[in-house]
Amino acid sequence: MQDAVAALAASVTPTYLLVDGCDKFWFDYPHSSIIRGDESEPCISAASILAKVTRDRLMRAACPQHPAYGFSAHKGYGTAAHFAALTRYGPCALHRRSFLRSTAATLPPPPGAAS
Repeated sequence: MQDAVAALAASVTPTYLLVDGCDKFWFDYPHSSIIRGDESEPCISAASILAKVTRDRLMRAACPQHPAYGFSAHKGYGTAAHFAALTRYGPCALHRRSFLRSTAATLPPPPGAAS
């Protein structure tokens, strides 16, 4: 999120940030964290839709480079098929390690990783 705000600030000066969820970030701009903000703030709802559509497109585009993971089917969400692929093949370069911490001990290393 810090990178996203920095990219935004490169083109416009944010006046106020609405953060969906519990804020654990520090910003140079005034902001509010709103738990379940996508349910109560129309601009957060719209941003969530745009983010999901963009993510789905990126996952479909990544599928040919990583066909074993089935990204075009589950779009990176934690489905049984996705976890089965992670267990079988380990994480690839697209997997966010911050979301894998709880399962890292049970996953094999990525292909080509040093033992």
